[in-house]
Amino acid sequence: VCIGSDHGGYAMKGEVLKKLENDGYQVIDVGTDSPKACDYPDFAYAVARLVADGKAGRGIMIDGVGVGSAIACNKVPGVRAACGYTEFAAWNARAHNDANVLTLGSRAMGIEVVHRIVEVFLTSDFEGGRHEKRVRKMLDIEERFQRR
Repeated sequence: VCIGSDHGGYAMKGEVLKKLENDGYQVIDVGTDSPKACDYPDFAYAVARLVADGKAGRGIMIDGVGVGSAIACNKVPGVRAACGYTEFAAWNARAHNDANVLTLGSRAMGIEVVHRIVEVFLTSDFEGGRHEKRVRKMLDIEERFQRR
């Protein structure tokens, strides 16, 4: 699992990172390394790149709300990032969309909720079946724009 944050998600990232390591996950921290103001797209890209390159099976990115990081991550081919604002959204992102990056908002949710959302995201599997056709259609869209 790789994890990143901007300054808004820095404190929460530290708490999530500790829990992941305590739960036995091998974690790659791509930064930021302080609460000093920085730009979330830089760290979202670092998370997305590790996932797209196969160096991390899943990614987690934390900023103030989670939406901007999802947008940035989804610009990287091979990444399907979802802003997981509830346990159900995180499960659905994995089970139906085969999402491989979870984005979270530190200013929109508390740490206990975040821990549960992360657990659901990391332990849920893609269901395949009827959802495979839909994921394939998303990948087809991505491929059309890569050929330009």
